[in-house]
Amino acid sequence: MLKYRYCLKKLLTAAAAFALCSCAYAGFYTQGATLLDGNGNAFVMRGVNLPHAWFTNQTNQSLTDIAATGANSVRVVLSSGARWSRTSASEVQAIIDQCKANNLIALLEVHDTTGYGEQDGAQSLAGATDYWLDIASVLQGEEDYVIINIGNEPFGNGASASDWVDGHSQAINRIRAAGLDHALMVDAPNWGQDWQNFMRANAPAVLSADVNSNVIFSVHMYQVYDTANKVQSYIDGFLADGLALVVGEFAADHYGEAVAAEAILQIAQASGIGYLGWSWSGNSSELASLDIAQDFNANNLTRWGQLLINGTNGIAATANIASVYTNGGTNNGPSCGTQDGYPICCDANSDPDGDGWGWEHQQSCIVTATSGNNGGNIGGTCDWYGSIFPTCQNTTSGWGWENNQSCVAPSTCNTQ
Repeated sequence: MLKYRYCLKKLLTAAAAFALCSCAYAGFYTQGATLLDGNGNAFVMRGVNLPHAWFTNQTNQSLTDIAATGANSVRVVLSSGARWSRTSASEVQAIIDQCKANNLIALLEVHDTTGYGEQDGAQSLAGATDYWLDIASVLQGEEDYVIINIGNEPFGNGASASDWVDGHSQAINRIRAAGLDHALMVDAPNWGQDWQNFMRANAPAVLSADVNSNVIFSVHMYQVYDTANKVQSYIDGFLADGLALVVGEFAADHYGEAVAAEAILQIAQASGIGYLGWSWSGNSSELASLDIAQDFNANNLTRWGQLLINGTNGIAATANIASVYTNGGTNNGPSCGTQDGYPICCDANSDPDGDGWGWEHQQSCIVTATSGNNGGNIGGTCDWYGSIFPTCQNTTSGWGWENNQSCVAPSTCNTQ
């Protein structure tokens, strides 16, 4: 269950006086397929992976450089000490502080679990959970700024679907029992690529294991996803089921095999899901093409880095900073002006009871004579299998992209 941070009742005087309750949740939370921040505003991850555990002396400058690209999030490689030098609680606190200073949401992950069951020395999810509980004191209170990615690629090939479900369910139960109420991210099996569709088929079971129902599912798209159709099919499955999905890792190639990176960028943008490219810098010689910035130099982006950051659907063109860094305001969705300090509704239909107040984009708004006459802004919403999306005004069928967000054509919405 979600915990309220506060609920402030304000008495407003207009033609008549009435009470308005403005509520915010503690930290990130999922609402169907949509991720919302602590202010209740939609948040779509646009970021990169940072290999802190292996290049600790590069982290501070890298976070500054990553923020300068326009990124709104960063997935940080930590180590529990099972395979690499342990990332201490004080290091984690410093990373969180630096992320906050740069308006970045921190996705923290334990990398030691990579390929468990197939990779020699890999740690179990239970071991990774021990680490999160050990450093709980620096995570508590940071729910607005931190998402916990329990373990990176926690199963290789050969594990069963029940291994993946049970391992994550037990980890989630322990994390919640310890009082950590952050949004949790879980990685797919098959080294993150889920080519057996174990996560795709069993994600609801893991979500139901969380008393907070607050789980984000992360697929790593490498050579298994070498066509746009494969990318689209996988993403559509999660959207149809109303499950929150991100592409937690991807690149333009992997061990010399092609990845449909441009399709991932385009489809993620059209579908309103997050992505984080692997990785800022420091990959081995055989994976050097996965570096975004060569030798940690932000002024020397690789070809992959240029696509990820400066491409048509790249970070610079599509990222919005989380509203927890913008004084609680939203920078997602249409803006139709303000009146008396409150947003003006973009859609006159937002006021079904006729009291002059509506609800759009997770916030109260004032209905005025100009509401609904917004020059082409999106108006109305579609309940798409339990997830709320705006309806398109100019797109006649399928999914569209209007006013910097995904939308569903009314005709498509009505076909459900």
